[in-house]
Amino acid sequence: MLTLDRLTKSYRTDTIETTALNAIDLHIAKGEFVAIMGPSGCGKSTLLNIIGLLDRATAGHYRFEGTETTALSEAALTDLRKRRIGFIFQSFNLIDELTVRENVELALLYHAIPSAERRTRVDAVLDRVGIAHRARHRPSQLSGGQQQRVAVARALVASPPLILADEPTGNLDTAHGEEVMRMLRSLNQEGSTIVMVTHSPAHADYAGRVVNMLDGRILTERQRAA
Repeated sequence: MLTLDRLTKSYRTDTIETTALNAIDLHIAKGEFVAIMGPSGCGKSTLLNIIGLLDRATAGHYRFEGTETTALSEAALTDLRKRRIGFIFQSFNLIDELTVRENVELALLYHAIPSAERRTRVDAVLDRVGIAHRARHRPSQLSGGQQQRVAVARALVASPPLILADEPTGNLDTAHGEEVMRMLRSLNQEGSTIVMVTHSPAHADYAGRVVNMLDGRILTERQRAA
């Protein structure tokens, strides 16, 4: 699904050049669950942003489902991102003024989907993540774990083949964090490809492969024992 070859990302000022990613080679197959780990500042989030087509590499190649993305226009990147990638953020990024249902449906408004089908999809995904009984509530009325379930539902509602999760349990207590991780593992078992950034070795163990980064490079990779 994803192929990164010699991917490099640098930031320049008038006097300093900082390399956030240094010649990254990474290949992720359809249906994998990959955890990316490493200390703060090692390049994990930069890598995830490039995989998610939110940022561009300075050099190297990134092919997503066979499409070379490095030469695509911003409009083409936006279209590909909307159609093929779902995002789960540490801070949930829900809109307080909208209900749970409206927050999830928002992800479908960028697609040419009739309102009746949107309602059906939202109902199905809210039921799938176990939050349908809170559909009319607002985010402020939910626990942190429930808010993250809504964020997962929003990422899933357009049925993207790739889900990117950036520290999805970072703002949750232990019990709710484990709950979200079990949900992600279940989604992966149902066929979703998941790439997750995490600081937690315990949560990384939910993934089938763990990639360790340091100073903008991939240091080690390991497959989780079956």
